[in-house]
Amino acid sequence: MSASPDSLAETLGARGRVPDFFIVGQPKSGTTALYEMLRSHPQIYLPELKEPLFFASDLRPDVNLDSASQRPRFLPASYEQYLALFAAAGPEQRVGEASSSYLRSRVAAGAIAEAQPAARIIAILREPASLLRSLHLQRLQEHVETEQDLARALALEDDRRLGRGLPPGLRQPQMLMYSEFVHCLEQLRRYEARFADEQLLVLIYDDFLAENERTVRRVLRFLGVEDSVPIAARSANPTVSVRSKRLERAVRRARAGQGALWGPVKSLVKPLTSARLRRNVLDPVRKRLLYRQPPPPDEKLMLELRRRFKPEVVMLGEHLDRDLVALWGYDELG
Repeated sequence: MSASPDSLAETLGARGRVPDFFIVGQPKSGTTALYEMLRSHPQIYLPELKEPLFFASDLRPDVNLDSASQRPRFLPASYEQYLALFAAAGPEQRVGEASSSYLRSRVAAGAIAEAQPAARIIAILREPASLLRSLHLQRLQEHVETEQDLARALALEDDRRLGRGLPPGLRQPQMLMYSEFVHCLEQLRRYEARFADEQLLVLIYDDFLAENERTVRRVLRFLGVEDSVPIAARSANPTVSVRSKRLERAVRRARAGQGALWGPVKSLVKPLTSARLRRNVLDPVRKRLLYRQPPPPDEKLMLELRRRFKPEVVMLGEHLDRDLVALWGYDELG
């Protein structure tokens, strides 16, 4: 299957292990942390590649660029390439993948159901105003967004939807359609139409933060694996702001090996350092140098956003039989 397949059914004869479960969820809602935690479980196999986006043909980029380096990155373009991601899984392991965009995609639920009717779906949802603020900060960090002010970025959506006022070189304008990320009830219903209730697990980000271990144990039971295996809590992909755009851009270029100087340096350093050393030691040091805690939110804007999205929160809470209005403070808006 390619990014725009003629028919998924024509390719399902390919040999390989189709995932047993999918982590979908909203961005900045803990999907990366859950992915990292589940990867440590011996009865679960998740590939190195997070966000393969294979079943979200409507959201896949025309050119696959890594957000950190803006260089091409691998995304499986055929069904065979996709199945190859799971070739190393053991026969007794549960196989999964994590692509948060599957929740927002209009086609992913149907494509997943066609490929794996028995799939289990894990969705994580977050309070809309904090989600948009965190997502905007990440888009700035990725150099996808150029508008520093969240209110202004939201106001630009209509123009940007028509192709006006987009940052130079942006290949995926939908990444900046912020308000579309919060319509999670409509998004959940696409999965409910394709999968039985017992195949869906909807988590709330607040629970994942406050009761991390308990929430992960719940996920393990949902997947049918041993839930007493020790799993360390993870806080992946935190919300940050950039200390220095110039320094951060230079480090990105260095990590990507771009330029006459950085290419030879990277080719020398990489063989001398293990992937674990770079991930556990060098990357945390780099992040402390480049990033800092974000500034306090604009409380006036947060209030406006909560008022704007309260109807969505009310309907979602009723649908999930959960008092999200009280949990997220929407009963105190005045």
